[in-house]
Amino acid sequence: MKGEIVWEYRIPENLKQYTNPGLDTERLSNNNIMFVLPRKGVYEVNRNGTIVWSYLDPKVDHDADRLQNGNTLFVFGNNDWINDAQVKEVNPKGELVWAWYAKDHFDAPLDSGRDGWTHTNAVTRLSNGNTLISLRNFGYMVEVDSKGSVVKTIGKGILSDQHDPEILPNGNILVAQPGKPAPSAIEIDPNNNTIVWEYVPEKVPHIRDADRLPNGNTLVVSAARIIEVSPDKEVVWQLTVKGITPTQGKVQPTYLYKAERINPK
Repeated sequence: MKGEIVWEYRIPENLKQYTNPGLDTERLSNNNIMFVLPRKGVYEVNRNGTIVWSYLDPKVDHDADRLQNGNTLFVFGNNDWINDAQVKEVNPKGELVWAWYAKDHFDAPLDSGRDGWTHTNAVTRLSNGNTLISLRNFGYMVEVDSKGSVVKTIGKGILSDQHDPEILPNGNILVAQPGKPAPSAIEIDPNNNTIVWEYVPEKVPHIRDADRLPNGNTLVVSAARIIEVSPDKEVVWQLTVKGITPTQGKVQPTYLYKAERINPK
């Protein structure tokens, strides 16, 4: 909480080219770290930095989750084509056990200037067994059942380039909206497709991640800052990373993509 580094993993030199777009990281229940190297695959390392599991696939980016059954769920969206699978689930042996194709349900035209057809950037397996998928270029999320059928469309007409939707305990969805009409963290009631809470920080170029904390506050990731904001939108904690100079629409030399509040072990 003081901004001191307590552990880090340095990506090997031969893999550093695979860090864009969308490098996801999560701590697993076994205390290992799983991360996505876009255009390369999904990796799991132990605390000594040893790679203990990997699934290599050039069509992976942005988001991967380890499921309770031990399988790994991940997306492909950057420069995806209409015939690509936007979501895949593989077992620990690396065998494909489930896939979802947007083409089976949508026929939207391909916009060559939008970094892919759907630019799918997030996936979450829900408690009811369904799967929540964020279709960035379409400007909404979909909930699909185990057969892949779309049972609900969420955020249509109110989202633009959304990132990292999170299901809240009350059933609402918290999502990061990078920049249109303004960078914001938005809570949506999926039952009536309305915004019930919104935080728009001042002077930030974009927002890529938002997480609701157990204390009710919201953790927001924006360029060089991680901000914790209360329900009444008061900033109660923040971390600023040195060496990042964000400007509107462009961040150099890099920027923060995601962050997660974890309990130390």
